[in-house]
Amino acid sequence: MKQFFVLTLFPEMIMQTLSHSIMGRAQREGLIGIEAINIRDFTRNKQHHVDDYPYGGGVGMVMQAQPIYDAYQSIAQRVEGARVIYMTPQGRPFTQSVAKELSREENLIFLCGHYEGVDERIIEEIVTDEISLGDFVLTGGELPAITIIDAVSRLVPGVLGKEDSFADESFSDGLLEYPQYTRPPVFHGREVPEILLSGHHANIAKWRREQSLLRTAQKRPDLLPNAELTDKEKLFLQHRQNDIKP
Repeated sequence: MKQFFVLTLFPEMIMQTLSHSIMGRAQREGLIGIEAINIRDFTRNKQHHVDDYPYGGGVGMVMQAQPIYDAYQSIAQRVEGARVIYMTPQGRPFTQSVAKELSREENLIFLCGHYEGVDERIIEEIVTDEISLGDFVLTGGELPAITIIDAVSRLVPGVLGKEDSFADESFSDGLLEYPQYTRPPVFHGREVPEILLSGHHANIAKWRREQSLLRTAQKRPDLLPNAELTDKEKLFLQHRQNDIKP
C-alpha cells in the first residue's frame, strides 16, 4: 500500500478533502493510506506556538524548526528512506512526469509551510525534494500537497479501476487529451462528431490522436518539442497549420 504522510497545521483540511470520490474509495480498499500529522501537537510551549519572528527583521512569521522536526521524527521511526517533499514556489515544477516518478515511491512525506515559510534549517535537515505547482503564491502548502497526492494516487494500480483508465489522459504521452462527448447526440444545436457514432474503432482511434495533436498545437504548443511524434504525425501538423489557431 502506498502511504502518504502530511505534516500540516490543518490536518482536517487534508483528511476531509481526500476522503471523497476516488481518493476515498482507494483508502477504503487499502490501495493507498493518507495520514495527516498536526505539527502543533509537537510544540514544547504552553501556547502551542509553531512560529516566531524572523531573525533580521521583516514582515510576517516563520515556522519553527523544532515542532516540524519532531513531527517528522514521529513518522521516520515507522518508515525508512521516505522522500520528504516541501511545497514551495522555489521548487521544481510539478508535471505528470514528476507524478510518475513519485508513484514509484512506497512512502511520501509532505511538509506544508505557512506564514513566511519554514526555518531554512529544517529544509536542510529533512527535505529531499522541493516542488512547486506554479509561479504563484498560496496561503499554505495544503492545497498543493492535496493536488500532488491526487495526481500520484491515480497512477497506483487499481485506484482508477482499470489499468488503462489514465493511458489517454492529458500529458500521459506528452500531449493534451482529445475532446470527449456523451449523450445526447445533439446539444444546443451542437452535434457529436459523426465518426464517434460510427462504431469503427480504428477510425475513432485515428481521429482522437489527430484531435490530440491539433489541440496541443493550438493550446499548448510548448509541449510538442518534447512529445513523442512520428514523422507522419509531424507532417500531419504541418498540413493542418490553418486549423491551428492561437
